[in-house]
Amino acid sequence: MAKEVKQIVKLQIPAGKATPAPPVGTALGPHGLNIQEFCTKFNEASKDRGGEIVPVDLTIYEDRTFDFVLKSAPAAEMIKKKINLKKGSGSPLQQKVGKLTQAQLTEIAEAKMSDLNANDIEAAKNIIAGTARQMGVKIEE
Repeated sequence: MAKEVKQIVKLQIPAGKATPAPPVGTALGPHGLNIQEFCTKFNEASKDRGGEIVPVDLTIYEDRTFDFVLKSAPAAEMIKKKINLKKGSGSPLQQKVGKLTQAQLTEIAEAKMSDLNANDIEAAKNIIAGTARQMGVKIEE
């Protein structure tokens, strides 16, 4: 018999650095989960991903057990890492903070493809390009 799902919690935690302190503790505490057990399993699963931010979908069951799925880093984080950017522009339409080449755009789109709602690589590139534009990053033709 399948377990009954109580809640699905989405978090973004730096790889290998989950601790019972907030935000993890405050997000999971009300569900009666063993927070330290989650932190240990998450850190073990994500330790090879350096210091990147890892989105995680955590499924909590009625019997207080859980499963989780690690996603690829947020597109904005991947763009910043690719062009060595500290942060996006405060006014992205007027002030550009960097350039992204078509090759870099394709790399990011391929890495994010499994998490995006896109049917092909061109649609994925459009999604990533939109994120880049909102950060004040110019896309080279």
